[in-house]
Amino acid sequence: MKNYLNLLGLAFRAGKCSTGEDAILRDVRSQKAKLVILAKDTGEQTKKKLTDKCTYYKVPYIIVDEDRETIAHAIGKSQRVAIAILDAGFAKKIKSFFG
Repeated sequence: MKNYLNLLGLAFRAGKCSTGEDAILRDVRSQKAKLVILAKDTGEQTKKKLTDKCTYYKVPYIIVDEDRETIAHAIGKSQRVAIAILDAGFAKKIKSFFG
């Protein structure tokens, strides 16, 4: 398991994440989201909606090489294609894994 996935699990357990399209969009709009992580197998429609919102509200996002199963497993939930990180510290640390 990649290091950022451990960090993702930690952030989730600390209550510093939101999952689910509606919650993520709400957090992006209100500028609570500091980073949005998308699985590589996110549906085109969902991916476009989330990346467009992130771009508009200037919230960084990363499309990772892992699929929804891997990401869901990292946070102990099922079928999650996107996760918003709500904490600047976690977001910065996670971004550092992607150069």
